[in-house]
Amino acid sequence: MSVHTALAGQMGVTEELLDALYHIDEHLHLFSERELVALRFAEIMTTSARDVEEALWDQLQVHFSDGELVELASVIGLFNFFNRYADAFDIVPTEHPQSKRT
Repeated sequence: MSVHTALAGQMGVTEELLDALYHIDEHLHLFSERELVALRFAEIMTTSARDVEEALWDQLQVHFSDGELVELASVIGLFNFFNRYADAFDIVPTEHPQSKRT
């Protein structure tokens, strides 16, 4: 389990949605068009960042402003860094009980 997956769970993301992220094509109904474009961008940035094609940029620009695209790419890059760093040091996420807010 990656660190960001554990963090998402701690922040209240449901198991259903986390599982759907591993099989997006089977769970398209759970995501908006905007989310699907962002997820495709994240996948390509993670696996082969130089392969972002013009057609994907066109789709991204329909749903995101230039500033949002910079922020999206920054967050994707940052979380890729976190995962690689954690993997290199064999850092395993710990389970923390959610704190109760009053």
